[in-house]
Amino acid sequence: MSEYGLISLLPPVLTVAIAMWSRNIIISLCLGTFSGSLILSGYNPFNATLDLIESRIFVQISSPSNIQIIFTMMAIGGFIKLLEVSGGASAFARTMTHFISNKPRAQLSAWMSGVSIFFTDSGNALIIGPLFRPIFKELKICKEKLAYILDSTSSPICILMPFIGWGAYIMGLIDQAYLDTGLTETALSVLLKLMPYQFYAILCLTAVPMLVFSGRDFGPMKKAQHQYEASNQASDSNQELSESSDHVESISLFVVPLTVLLTLIAGLLIWHASNNDLTSPHIRSSLTIAYISASLASAILMLRIYQVSLADSLDTFVKGTETMVFVVIILILAWSLSSVIKELGTAQTLSVLIGQTLNPAMLPAVVFILGAVISLATGSSWGTFAILMALAIPVAHNTGAHMYLTIAAVLSGGLFGDHTSPISDTTVLASIGADCPHIDHVTTQFYYAMVIGSVTLLAFLIAGFYPKEFLIIPAIVLLLISFQVIGRRTKPGSSISA
Repeated sequence: MSEYGLISLLPPVLTVAIAMWSRNIIISLCLGTFSGSLILSGYNPFNATLDLIESRIFVQISSPSNIQIIFTMMAIGGFIKLLEVSGGASAFARTMTHFISNKPRAQLSAWMSGVSIFFTDSGNALIIGPLFRPIFKELKICKEKLAYILDSTSSPICILMPFIGWGAYIMGLIDQAYLDTGLTETALSVLLKLMPYQFYAILCLTAVPMLVFSGRDFGPMKKAQHQYEASNQASDSNQELSESSDHVESISLFVVPLTVLLTLIAGLLIWHASNNDLTSPHIRSSLTIAYISASLASAILMLRIYQVSLADSLDTFVKGTETMVFVVIILILAWSLSSVIKELGTAQTLSVLIGQTLNPAMLPAVVFILGAVISLATGSSWGTFAILMALAIPVAHNTGAHMYLTIAAVLSGGLFGDHTSPISDTTVLASIGADCPHIDHVTTQFYYAMVIGSVTLLAFLIAGFYPKEFLIIPAIVLLLISFQVIGRRTKPGSSISA
């Protein structure tokens, strides 16, 4: 136990409590970190304020690795903004509508579009939703189902992509926690190794085609679909989606920049790895170069196709970087909280307490539940990651719990809580994208999310004692069986036509 004893637990406990009460991640991180500075400064408020600003925030901002992460995040934000403004993402989503001829295909097309547009969770719903609303209406599929599909592909696919904003943010948290714990593995390597344990994200993505192919709904979603069918008359007209004359050119606004992006990321990482020098700075520089180059490709295409000047594209890029300011603030405060926790010896104290009361194999399941509760209350998965990552990593290291599984539990718990929270931004955006009453989306999705969350919790319980990467396979099978059992009284719908 650290020299500060149980009082060292105050910063993370206070952070969680304030986050759940205020539902504001910035305030909770500020007050949680300040409480740690207050303890370290002998409970002198003036010295605590100086410690917070000078020894925490300023030090974290001036750290070379943290500056690299911030710059990378800004480049990612600029690229996403350019891709959205250019219409390339919308053009790509429109191509998916060619495969639609019945209800199952409409739902699968919306799902495939959501999986394909993996670079932005917020843009996902706002790009795909309006395109599929008239299609779902034509085929008499309720808005709640579209909102569910949008919400089930936005964050879950983003959290599995290491080379986008989500990945850069998570790697930033892992980097700092590993540094504070004395671990040397690169954050990219950690993120790739924990991928098979991202149970909730993987199950969430596979749940949609499971439900579509089975033709079974249950709970409020089943009721919503029946009510929608009863209140709408079948339309005899078979309307076709109109294509603009620049449709083929617009597709290039998505394909070309994304090709440049992925090619450069792969090429640069392979080059560094071949020289036995794949360090964290090299990973971040590869991402930054790739995103800036892809942004330039997007700007050139916009100039050729729409005669948008390079100066205007630069303005758009800068506006995109501004969208990352809130995320950067969270990162800086999370790093500051991590430094306070390290100096107080919070992880050592918690490790002793857990070692006395809890089997380390149970830690991932406990972390998943804690993450789900925090995220559900705050509506922020990223805020949950910031709070828990600095605590879970050193505790897992000190207690001997499976490290990759514990980090994956932080991510799965935060994602599950975010998916079920009515105040989550992605949940709200899914409602907006589908033009669905928000409370209807929350209630219909909740039942599906709870089934997936229950299977996820069981998977973490088993994996804690038997940490094998292939456990995701029986988890998927169990989810399929669960859906079949719950929906066994539901009459199957139409099947996928050849």
